[in-house]
Amino acid sequence: MNPKSKDKHIVVLTGAGISAESGLSTFRDTGGLWEQHSVEEVATPWAWRVDPGKVLKFYNERRHQVRHAEPNAAHYALANLAKRFRVSIITQNIDDLHERAGSTDVLHLHGEIMKARSTIDPKLIYDLEGRDIELGDECAKGSQLRPHVVWFYEDVPEFEKAAKITEKADLLLVVGTSLAVYPAASLVEYVRPDTPVIVIAPELEAVPKGVTWFKDKAAVKLPELVRQWLDEGL
Repeated sequence: MNPKSKDKHIVVLTGAGISAESGLSTFRDTGGLWEQHSVEEVATPWAWRVDPGKVLKFYNERRHQVRHAEPNAAHYALANLAKRFRVSIITQNIDDLHERAGSTDVLHLHGEIMKARSTIDPKLIYDLEGRDIELGDECAKGSQLRPHVVWFYEDVPEFEKAAKITEKADLLLVVGTSLAVYPAASLVEYVRPDTPVIVIAPELEAVPKGVTWFKDKAAVKLPELVRQWLDEGL
């Protein structure tokens, strides 16, 4: 191994496409509906206020789907990449497929479906350890637990941290996102001017200047690139 390899910092931004290749559907794939539920019905603060039971049922079902999904070749390729380079993953996905594939440096921009948090204190976060969230489940301060996810129209509290990570990248690798969801899509604007940006996605909202775009699925193209980088370096 090149002793300098770990000095190379690869920052990876992953989106719904990488999870979709493991069989996890997204709102975007289904035209804003998920099993006949609109975004407004189940994934907004308003929905939580109106019918928390419905929201909990919806996310319990999503959690079951995640538990039965398996990491794909793209997830494993990123874990392998970290054996030679410093790899920081910033994901828009709420599943745990990166971690199950072996990646350890993972920042979840939009939260984690395998965790719950307090409705009155966002710092009170609990690992569900295979359980669901039911009405009446409370945090240590006595408030109802909610999914530890960022709903539509909520702030993204981890964005500033993600931006600081991106600023230090020697390479920004964007996987499985069309760069249409903000603020995550704006992370490409935080790289240094001389930092290469590579995108692997079947579709892009727009191709930023200087970006190398592979119009392919993550599980196909990413393992190929990783093998090349492991053999030849960056």
